Amino acid sequence: MPYYNSLKDLPERVRNNLPEHAQHIFMEAFNNAWEQYKEPEKRRGGQKQSSEEVAFKVAWAAVEKEYKKDESGKWVKMQG
Repeated sequence: MPYYNSLKDLPERVRNNLPEHAQHIFMEAFNNAWEQYKEPEKRRGGQKQSSEEVAFKVAWAAVEKEYKKDESGKWVKMQG
């Protein structure tokens, strides 16, 4: 499963909440993590988390480096 070839392949919760640029960040980070951590011994905590769980965490962390939720809960690009 997961490996996203385009933004339209992303989960609805990502597509419906993140701006397009943030979706690109998410997709690239997810795909990279999916490849990098597909072997359990390369994951922090070993086999406790699936490749998909790890990739989602990495992808959201990458988005949060450039975007944050504003007071209304909308994802916006951070200033600076």
